[in-house]
Amino acid sequence: MTPSSSESAPIPAPQIFAIANQKGGVGKTTTAINLATALAAVGERVLLIDLDPQGNASTSLGVGRNERSPGSYEYLLGLKPMGECVRQTRIPGLEVMPASVQLAGAEIELIDMERRENRLADALAAPESDARQRWNLVLIDCPPSLGLVTLNALVAVDAVLVPLQAEFLALEGIGALGNTVERVKKRLNPRLHIFGVVLTMVDRRMTLSQQVVADVRAHYGEQVFGTTIPRNVRIAEAPSHGMPVLIYDNACAGSQAYILLASEFIRRRRLAAEQAAVQ
Repeated sequence: MTPSSSESAPIPAPQIFAIANQKGGVGKTTTAINLATALAAVGERVLLIDLDPQGNASTSLGVGRNERSPGSYEYLLGLKPMGECVRQTRIPGLEVMPASVQLAGAEIELIDMERRENRLADALAAPESDARQRWNLVLIDCPPSLGLVTLNALVAVDAVLVPLQAEFLALEGIGALGNTVERVKKRLNPRLHIFGVVLTMVDRRMTLSQQVVADVRAHYGEQVFGTTIPRNVRIAEAPSHGMPVLIYDNACAGSQAYILLASEFIRRRRLAAEQAAVQ
């Protein structure tokens, strides 16, 4: 099973997405790399920007620690142009801007810079980058915090995709993120909105997990994707091999879930484009 390609219908306008949740361990990076891989597999040109100083997305796409500079740190601070900061992955159509440990210091360095919240937005929109023309989709893997680096991502993107772990305390972090999105929308980025919530690490054998899924759907309604990502050992193993689970084991339950998520993601983008055209 593969996601529906956009060849049979008009391709929605290119969009830039932040994949964000300030609570760590919710499947944020796993969702970023596997969604990007699935979208590239159906012919989309995809850039994944790793803005998390941990660099787990970079690791999972096979970029070694000594191969990450220049990357997102240099690009965010305006030290290097886009062309020097992007790497082609082993996946056709998917490029990555890797993160190095230097990115951890960017929070402090940004404080005294002009337009400190707009550094990434300005860089992506600059003629020498022209990200919206070069790629169909740009996905940004944000750090698990709501500092200046994440704020730069929220100002640069059109929408936010929120991975949410199916556990008892899952709703704690999403409220703060929602408030931040609303503040950024009012002050800095009027087009910003939450594109959807993806439930991750769902264990259908556990009553608690099923109850959390039901509670999240009751609270957020249609914002929650129909596809859920199961707790799956192959998903956990894949990063240590430097590859997304879709490459590591395409047939496992985790891979099939991300393929379905990509299909749903494509459909939602199409619908958003159609609604925008009518307005």
